[in-house]
Amino acid sequence: MSERATDPVPFSSEHQEVAADEFELENLTPADKREIRRTRRAPSPDGSTWSWAITLFGTAVGAGILFLPIDAGSFGFWPLLLATILVGPMVFFSHRMYSRIVSASPVKGLDVLQVITSLAGRKRGLATALMYWLAIYPIVLIYGVSVTNTMDSFIVNQMGGPHVDRWLLATICVGVMTGAYALGKKATLWFANLLVYPLIVALAAVSLYLIPYWDLESFMAYKSDVPLWKAMLFVLPVLVFSFSHMAAVSQSALDVQKSHDGDVAGTEKEVSKIELITCTLLVSFTMFFVWSCTLALGADGMAAVREENIPVLSYFANTTNAPFMAVVTPVVALCAIASSYFGHMLGTEEGTQYLLRAVAPNATEKWNPRAVRAGIYLFVFVSTVAVAIFNPSILDLISVVGGIFITLLVYIVPMLLFRHATAFRHYANQPEAIFVFGLGIVIICVTVWQMVA
Repeated sequence: MSERATDPVPFSSEHQEVAADEFELENLTPADKREIRRTRRAPSPDGSTWSWAITLFGTAVGAGILFLPIDAGSFGFWPLLLATILVGPMVFFSHRMYSRIVSASPVKGLDVLQVITSLAGRKRGLATALMYWLAIYPIVLIYGVSVTNTMDSFIVNQMGGPHVDRWLLATICVGVMTGAYALGKKATLWFANLLVYPLIVALAAVSLYLIPYWDLESFMAYKSDVPLWKAMLFVLPVLVFSFSHMAAVSQSALDVQKSHDGDVAGTEKEVSKIELITCTLLVSFTMFFVWSCTLALGADGMAAVREENIPVLSYFANTTNAPFMAVVTPVVALCAIASSYFGHMLGTEEGTQYLLRAVAPNATEKWNPRAVRAGIYLFVFVSTVAVAIFNPSILDLISVVGGIFITLLVYIVPMLLFRHATAFRHYANQPEAIFVFGLGIVIICVTVWQMVA
């Protein structure tokens, strides 16, 4: 007899009972099942609807404000206008679709990788977990590079100090962020919320401050080396990365489940509400900021930012010499980087734990969960510091991570699962699901084209 889903979840219909019976929990390792029991026993949610929306906003906003003006703006006016029109429905529908893997599951306590493994088998679950890890862990590395470069630029250009040895600066910056995350999920949510509120205010302030520097006429006349039709396609992978908050979505939906006692409809409704708030904040604040920066940068500014491998705000602080920018720039950049780092650490920890359980199921059953988490934190700290010292091109990393792995997970995998499993089949033919899946195919093709061209 195979082990089926036996958690006493109240089902509202015979359809849900059949759907729950599809979940083959024998596909999961003993350590997975122990983790599921621990999740189900959690007494109360770690966050509220608003706190999770703010955390998801913080997870995405780092890349959006630091790199989107450079990547999207370099294609010119019309591709950026297309991005502005498309990004709202693109981000909301894709992430809501992805979140439903957990929130609409009739068996509670399973994260996104455990749901996929239970329904699609161990091999597909392991392949998905590897993609998941490759989509999220490199972004942690990207933020390690970003925080080191941002602090170095601030110390030299705003404080007038000397360059600090890169290994020391990276160790301190990455160590502080990783140490804060290691305090636990409640502390992480509290830190993320604490960082995002001043970030929202500072974003609005910087966007308004740059208005006198706008030069719409020159930006309209700016011609990219890429033809218009290509530019409108090439901007899509950039949007995927810059607005992705998938790293924290699974844990967010799991946390919401705790307050709904197996009510699938209630869980899904609240998670969708969280996504709507998140996307509204992202589109409103981030795209206004992107337009303001792009109009103020100009072609020469964008080329200089790419060359220096620094966030766009650091460039403005260095070139304007305005006291306001000198004060606000490090606040915005560091808050954005730290909040995004926390969100992507949630996904990195989730993915790494799953891979460890899959590769060494017997050993992980005996390991102390706290020791496993400590080992993951140490691995992330050491590897992120090493990459920050090496200082690779951030924009090259972004195109691969966003265009391939995030797109596969957020745009493609949900539709494949929805068509495979009874529990989700009613979502498969919805117009927004077809829109997301079709867009995902286009984005992957564009990314591969960019890589081989």
